Amino acid sequence: MIYGHGDDLWRYAGKVKHNFSTNIHSAFDHRDLMKAIAASVDAVTAYPEPEPLAVERAVAELHDALPEHVMVANGATEAIYLIAAEFPSCKSAIVVPTFREYQDAAILHGHEVCYVGSLDDIPADADLVWLCNPNNPTGEVVEKSVLLRVIAENRDKILIVDQAYSDYTLLPVLTTADALEAGNVILLGSLTKRFAVPGLRIGYAVGCRELMDRIKRRRMPWSVNGLSMAAALYLLGNISDYKIDSALLHSEALRLSAALSECGIKVRPTDCNFILCELPQGSAWQLKEYLIQEAGILIRDASNFEGLDERHFRVAAQTPEENDMLIENIKRWIDKERT
Repeated sequence: MIYGHGDDLWRYAGKVKHNFSTNIHSAFDHRDLMKAIAASVDAVTAYPEPEPLAVERAVAELHDALPEHVMVANGATEAIYLIAAEFPSCKSAIVVPTFREYQDAAILHGHEVCYVGSLDDIPADADLVWLCNPNNPTGEVVEKSVLLRVIAENRDKILIVDQAYSDYTLLPVLTTADALEAGNVILLGSLTKRFAVPGLRIGYAVGCRELMDRIKRRRMPWSVNGLSMAAALYLLGNISDYKIDSALLHSEALRLSAALSECGIKVRPTDCNFILCELPQGSAWQLKEYLIQEAGILIRDASNFEGLDERHFRVAAQTPEENDMLIENIKRWIDKERT
């Protein structure tokens, strides 16, 4: 894995007051979840299910599928590595810029990796295609009709579509029914993103039974611990208590985009709550350190995404007040750089 992706809050213990580096909604009240976990604490004295079957049944019910169509893993990242392991030494096409773990998992398992700018550039000899949709770090969503066309035109390939951020866009994404009907699609989901619980490490893959059976063979026993399973079952059973206002978050992201553009920063279009930015001068690392020291603000240095450079950073919309604070502090840094 590569260090520095996602939320690296752990690097700045006690310094961060406003976290713009993570794309997940952070305003949930988790007190009842904590009570549910505390009530299950005795689980640490016994082995959990070797396979998280109860959670798979709950995820299957959520997606109107059968448990055989679901594989729950220790975060969506484990699912990514298991998929790559099941197809060693194949050719992986990755639509970039995107989440780095597709690349790292493919390389670890001896894949020939090629990077493409769009789904229309997939090589004819590719075996796997990796797509993040909505895409991290750009926030862009591929039009569903386009994605269905590409799937139909590439029946000889397996498409892994990471929809971890699907709750943060108003645009339509693939359904479980779409994936099962196609047969060559694996959808990735994340309770981390849906419920803002990154420390629990609960993710899943959904696809046809043949693919899920193959990938599950790679999963080690007890990869998901007992407390995480208890938390997952609580969250899936109380999903109505965890509402994400994707329209509001997107509108704030657009407002952020407009304000940063006025500062001379290039901003990619976004269909989500987060945006990819490119500085006119200086580096994202310098800006990141300045914001931490001066305002306790953490942003995501995006220079380690394939196809991006040291000027790129990513931010996710927070409250309007926090967003205003981010804008003002970035303006101060730009003025400082110009003098």
